[in-house]
This record gives sequence, C-alpha cells and structure tokens, in this order.
Amino acid sequence: MRMPRALALLACTAALTATTSACSGATNPPAAGGGANYKVSPTSAPAQGPLDSFTWSLYAEPYTLDYALAYDYPPNTVLANVCEQLLRVTPDMKIVPGLAVKWRQPDPRTLVYTLRPGVKFHDGTTMTADDVVASLKRQMDPKTGSPWVSSFKTVDSIEKTGPLEVTIRLGKADVLFSEMMAASPGTVVSAASLAEEGKDYGTPKGKLNCTGPYALDKWSQGDSITLKRHDAYWDKTLTPKSEKVRFTFIEDAAARSNAFLSGTADGGYMVPSSSFSQLRAGSKGTLLFGPNTAAANLAVLDFHGTLSNLKVRKALSMALDRKNIIKAAAGGVGVPAKAPAARGAWALAPEKTAELFDTLPEPVYDVAAAKKLVEEAHANGRTVTIATSSMAPEISVVANAVQAAGRQIGLNIVLKPVSPDAYSSIFVDPSARDGLDLVITNGYDNTPDPLEFYQYLRTGDFGNYGRWSNAEFDVAFDRANSEPDPVKRTELTAKLQKIAMDELPVIPVYEAPYSVFLGKRITGAPTGIAQLYYPWAATIGASKR
Repeated sequence: MRMPRALALLACTAALTATTSACSGATNPPAAGGGANYKVSPTSAPAQGPLDSFTWSLYAEPYTLDYALAYDYPPNTVLANVCEQLLRVTPDMKIVPGLAVKWRQPDPRTLVYTLRPGVKFHDGTTMTADDVVASLKRQMDPKTGSPWVSSFKTVDSIEKTGPLEVTIRLGKADVLFSEMMAASPGTVVSAASLAEEGKDYGTPKGKLNCTGPYALDKWSQGDSITLKRHDAYWDKTLTPKSEKVRFTFIEDAAARSNAFLSGTADGGYMVPSSSFSQLRAGSKGTLLFGPNTAAANLAVLDFHGTLSNLKVRKALSMALDRKNIIKAAAGGVGVPAKAPAARGAWALAPEKTAELFDTLPEPVYDVAAAKKLVEEAHANGRTVTIATSSMAPEISVVANAVQAAGRQIGLNIVLKPVSPDAYSSIFVDPSARDGLDLVITNGYDNTPDPLEFYQYLRTGDFGNYGRWSNAEFDVAFDRANSEPDPVKRTELTAKLQKIAMDELPVIPVYEAPYSVFLGKRITGAPTGIAQLYYPWAATIGASKR
C-alpha cells in the first residue's frame, strides 16, 4: 500500500485511478453514480509554441526537495523536472532508458547499468558512475532516513565497474528493484553537491545539482518555487518550451479553483473534485483526466480488535455504498474498486489486464447479507474506530460513509478526528496508529507493475500498516518477484490479488482518473500519474502559435 507522506490524493483531489485506454486497451468506463462521462488520455494536445513562463499550482508547499525524502505529490511534482532517474516511466506507463542508456542482467542477482555519456549537471559538470553510486548508496544510509530504503532491502553492493558503468549485486532475485530505478530510488544527483550542501540539501537554503530539463532557480519559502531552463539538457526530444516555471502553493480547494478560473495559475495536477463541474462549465481552460495507478482503500490497522474477524471485514466491505461515495468524494468521476491495486496499475502486460483484472467481480453491495455476517461473527455493537481529518473533504466523506454503513449492519463506527499532521503520521509512525482500526489510504504504484503495490502487504514491510501476515502471500510474492518475464510475473501477481481479496487486509473503495487543469494559454502536459517522475513541464508550451 504505497502511500504518499501526506495522503496527498485524498487531500482535496479525485485523482485516484481509472481505466486507461492508452495503457491497457480498455474502453473508458462511465462515471459511477450517474455522473458525466469522462475520457482518459495520457497527454493533452501538443504545444504550438514557446512560452516565457507559466505558473503551476500545487495544493501544498513541498516539505523537501531532497530526492531521498520526497515521498509525496508536491515534492515529486517539482523534482520530476529537476532530477532524473536511471530509468524513466513514460506518460503511457512504459519503462524506458533514462540516465542509463541500457541495462542488463547477467544473472538473477546482478544488474549492470550502462550510463548515458555526456550528461551535464546544472553546474556544467559531467555525470559519472561515481555520482550514481553516491546517489543510490545515500538512499541506503540510515542517517538519511529515506522512506525509500525498503526498495534497497535486497541490495548487497553498489559499485562503479567502469567510468560509465555501475553494477548492483542483490542478495536474492528482486525484479522490482530494477523497475524502481525509474522512480525516486533511481535518482541521480551530483555527488559533489551532496557533500557541499550537507544538511541544507533539499531545503530552501540549499541548492540542487541534477540533470533534468529545469534547474532550481529560487525557493521562496511560503510563497513559490521557480525553475529555469537547463540549456545543456541531454534529451533533445524534451527541450523545454518555457523559459521558467513558477510553482505556487494553495492549500484551500476553493482558492485553488479560483486561481484556475482567474488565470493566476495556468494549471495544476490533482484538481479539487468539488470544482469539476465549475471548471468544465467555464471557458477559462480544460479539465483533463489521465492514467492513474492509485485506489482509495480502507487499510485495516488492528488485526486484534473487531476487524480481526474476516466476516466483519467482509461485512463492512459489502455495506459500503461505493457509487454514492464516488458522487460525493470524486465528483462522480470514478468506478468502484474491484481490488486494492487499481486497474491502472496493471499496465506492465496490458494484454493480460482483461483476463486478470477485468474478470474480477464488481464489489457486492448487500446490507442485509452484511448484517447477517456481523451477527455470525457475534460482533453486534462492537466498536471500529476510523481516523478522519480536516485535511480534505474527501476524507470526511469516506469516513462518514463508513460510519453510516457500519451502523446499518450493527457495528459502532467511531470517527476519531486528527489534525492533518497527525493523519500523515499514521503512515510513518506506528505509535500514531494506536487506538485506530481503519484509515483511509491512497495506494499507488510508481511503476506500471502491479506487483509493486502488493509488496506492501508482505510480512514486516514498511507499508504494511496493520502488520498483517500471511505465509502463503509471502511465498507467492517471492516467487513473483523472482520472475523476469513480465507476462508470467503478472499472472503470479494475480494470485496475490486473490489472497488479498479473500482476506481483505485492505478494503477497496473506489478508483478515479488523475486530473489536470490547463488554462487557455497553455497545453502539452502529460495528464497522468507518470508526471511524478516524467519531466512534464518540458512539454508545456503555448496553445497557439
């Protein structure tokens, strides 16, 4: 259950996941609950000309620009244009070469990356294998405190084996490791700058020295972040069309929508769902939906309390009115979730998606049957506590829906309000989960491999918040993670999906597409979740010549 640090998606967006025709060949689904139909596409119309600058709205100020600590939408949205990875996830959810021009695997436990020659950092120095080794090893250093450290759990060594070659040796086969080189774990920065910046690295006081199409120009804390074009950028297919990009931070959903409508913000990802109708009806720009790998779920945090009984977990799932939840929480744009990992996460082998995901049954909505299960479990009147927060309206909507569902079937659902910071802490601090049975989560993949999501349900994993443990699941995961063939690995992942649905350590709620608003003067942006690592700002330009 990969989570952003601040549960960003539910923080005033409807950006969860939906069917992606570009990734899987599927058709676009109708909006749940009678809402307007929507189309999912990985890109917007191409830019028609250059721009001096454009302004992009973030729903919160990044808490860091340190690649090793960036575990949330705001920092990754900025860093996607500044720092790059060994591999790259494209807007249509493919993994392709990035700073590594190629990679090979001479045996299941050895990975050899050949680096792209002549890549320049923003200060003009040239990237070498030493920079890659330093960047990756820093993720593993306990002093760094990187939330990505679990991606390196099987790594035995990272060594320079040539001026432009890095060899990584693993303790056991780990297919996901190489795929994660297309996300934050694979980020490469200047080793010299890390040493020079020290504790200021990634803060408003520090500097960044990376290889992306834009360089950090200025971080005015509490106000904005400005990037400037990197003229020596190596990828000529992504030469920036704008000289500068200015990021502004608007936490209030209504104020953010007003910024779009007034033109003070040219665009932004993860648009507040409460503004969908207004933005669609207006003439100030275009609201678009893109591929996503995320789903809104209920993560079980306590397997010793009321929810320790599988019948109760199944009953709560059956009592959820998902279509009405989608109306209230996602502006009617979405579908009930069939499984913890969303359909958009099954893009690795799109030819298997229809067989392995689409054939899953729709979630059952049967209050009477759910009430009977609660009675069979002797759980009438027992308490289930769910966290809620003022962080975003969507959190309250889902929490209230869970409470209403529980009351209908005989459960005492207690809402525990917590501050936004405390809500975020639930995902990083085990002690913050004390006294809680459920939390509303946003689980998303950084890559197109559905196995990435299911790794977070392994025994002892950082993202396994309820400490759920299933020996059959663990064995099945290891088998899948040692299978190099994408099609075979996807088939093995389907077994993990089945165990998760049978046991419900996570209760799926709904999926919705990624969202982006583009004002009338700009176009060219990728529309999907790949923007977290793809240099999306480079493709944005003027909408007219």
